[in-house]
This record gives sequence, structure tokens and C-alpha cells, in this order.
Amino acid sequence: MVNKVWKKILKNEVARFILSAGAGFLVDVGLYSFFLDHILTQNAYEILNAKVTNYQLAFTVSFFLGVLVNFLMTKYVVFSASKLAPFKQFLRFFSVAIVGYFANLGVIEFLVKDLHMNPYIARPSAALSLFFASFFIHKVFSFSLSLRHHAVHADNK
Repeated sequence: MVNKVWKKILKNEVARFILSAGAGFLVDVGLYSFFLDHILTQNAYEILNAKVTNYQLAFTVSFFLGVLVNFLMTKYVVFSASKLAPFKQFLRFFSVAIVGYFANLGVIEFLVKDLHMNPYIARPSAALSLFFASFFIHKVFSFSLSLRHHAVHADNK
């Protein structure tokens, strides 16, 4: 029974994207917490003459490590039908990630500074708020697959 449900889930592109993004998210949030708890013990750091808070620095490092995990899983598990060259996929994926980085950072800043939310809660809240846009952007832009690709591909099976 469990195997049957699991196989059905793995046939669904959106479900595979959720698993892929979830793995990247777990790496991201896990490292974010690890950095805040064990590495970045000061409230702020001076980097290139700019004051950077510990949660901003933790977010930056953890986000891009999570992006790397997410890209690899998305490429090989979710959108493996893409015919685009792998390097081009990565450049597109990474450029979307840069936009996502600033969107996430903006949401985190708003949640922490304006709503006084704990940074441990603000990080996953920001990521979840931008999740669905990420699926469509990566499908169409990063991997050059049409929004109809899944429906057409499923009909041919």
C-alpha cells in the first residue's frame, strides 16, 4: 500500500518538486540554525565595511548551499526531460536563485525588523511564502519546459 502511494507521488511532477525543494529547504534551514547556534555567535559582523547581522550572514551561506542541493535534485528528479545544456540550466537556476535570495531576504527583514518575528521562524516563513512562484519559474525558465509539458507527457504514457 505504502509503495503504491509512494510510486504515485513520484510520478507527479509537482510532488517531486516539493520533495526536491524540501530537501534544499532542509539543508538551508538546518544550516541556518546551525550557523546561528554554533558559528555566528555575535549579533553582527563587519564585512567589507558593512554591518551584517548574524541572521543575514547565516541566511546567505545556508541559502546558497540549499540552492545547490535543490538544483541537483530538480535537474535529475523533477525536470530530467529538459534538453537544455546542464551549464545553461545551472546558470538559469542560479539567476532565479539570486532573485529568490533578495526576495527571501526582503521578507525576512520585514518579518524580523517590522513584525519582530524570531529569525528562526522568519526564515521558513519567507521560504514558504515564495515556494509556488519558484516551481513555475524553474519549470519554464530554468529548464525550458512549457507549462503544458506535464499534461502532454502524462497523456503519452
